[in-house]
Amino acid sequence: MVSFSELKNSFKFQRQAKKVQSELKYIHVEAEASGVKVVVSAGMEVISVEIAPEVPRERIPVLIVDAFNRAMKKAQIVSAERMQGVMGQMGLGINN
Repeated sequence: MVSFSELKNSFKFQRQAKKVQSELKYIHVEAEASGVKVVVSAGMEVISVEIAPEVPRERIPVLIVDAFNRAMKKAQIVSAERMQGVMGQMGLGINN
């Protein structure tokens, strides 16, 4: 049976996690691949894609994919770091 204290801590954790998730959309990370720049939020949404005029048209798809994948990896790292902070405050952190 779950104690009142555990239930209270669970709700507190949920509130903090939701707060962090809402803050993530305001944290932007970017990656560039040979003239293609992709900006995504730590909430995993694409903010912008910029393509320099000198980028060869046939290379654009490959470069977008490359920049997008790297930007998303960065965003995942930022998101995980923020969530680890919340988990650490709740005593749920992973010890290295």
